[in-house]
Amino acid sequence: MRTKKTKSISNPHIFLSAAGVTGRAAKFRRGERIYSQGDPAATVMYVRSGRVKLSVAKAKRKEVVVAIFRPGDFLGEGCMAGQSRRVGTTQAIEHTTLLIIPKKELLRALHAKHEFADRFITFLLAQNLRTEEKLIGHLFNSTEKQLARTLLLLASYGEQPLPDRVLPKLSPATLSTMAGIPRLRLKFLMNKFRKLGFIEDSPELKVNKSLLTVVLRD
Repeated sequence: MRTKKTKSISNPHIFLSAAGVTGRAAKFRRGERIYSQGDPAATVMYVRSGRVKLSVAKAKRKEVVVAIFRPGDFLGEGCMAGQSRRVGTTQAIEHTTLLIIPKKELLRALHAKHEFADRFITFLLAQNLRTEEKLIGHLFNSTEKQLARTLLLLASYGEQPLPDRVLPKLSPATLSTMAGIPRLRLKFLMNKFRKLGFIEDSPELKVNKSLLTVVLRD
């Protein structure tokens, strides 16, 4: 019985329901913007299905993608720490359903349910670590490692027992932005990864486990 309880509260959807957290469901099409950098921040969102990218605008209208959110993740949680405006832009990269929770509602649940508060903080810390690793990758890794990390992140390697393998449909421009590498370099590396058997097109783009060797080698 103890094992069953422990297992259930590790699932965000279950502990949201157990804490009595209410919100409204919202659906977004692939490519649809969820919120923009500078928008008022007053809600936290829970990803029920689909995937969302978080990007930050840079000079010359360029953007850097710093995180990918998938089912079970939260986004927009900066408002809980006092952010009045969104510091990044989020966009659905496939058909996505979110549970949009008002800040006041989440604060009520955090104050009333200590176990829920502990679990929520644990999930946020894990997400922040993933985002930090992505930023470090952009700064210090070779372009090969940057692209490999991006593809593995999209495929959920290391974050769930069975990775997705099949990636969402992304344009070369979007993938180039996500990996932080030029388009010509992206084309060269994708061809190289195909020849080495790291990825395959049949016809959807799939990531093979062997791609891990790119990020694990010295």
